[in-house]
Amino acid sequence: AMKGYALNKMCYDFNRAENREGFKADEEGWMARYGLNDPQKDAIRKRDILAMIDAGGNIYYLAKLAGIFKLSVQDVGGLQTGRTTEEFQQYLASQA
Repeated sequence: AMKGYALNKMCYDFNRAENREGFKADEEGWMARYGLNDPQKDAIRKRDILAMIDAGGNIYYLAKLAGIFKLSVQDVGGLQTGRTTEEFQQYLASQA
């Protein structure tokens, strides 16, 4: 749990719109403010949600950050399962 604490705390704080706007205005400063480690920072810079998960990020907290990057939950689901967003949507529909 401690591995991703700083990243998850930062993402939790994105529940407030002003924090999301603050991050967009100064990503590097925001990451420093929360004490993210290098793998976490690199994953954010690359917009690599899977690397964020590997760096200790919890998908429920990362959802807010993914939203800042204009990624939907279905986009992230596709990434996690090795599918395109459209393939993941078709998969979900086939399970209904």
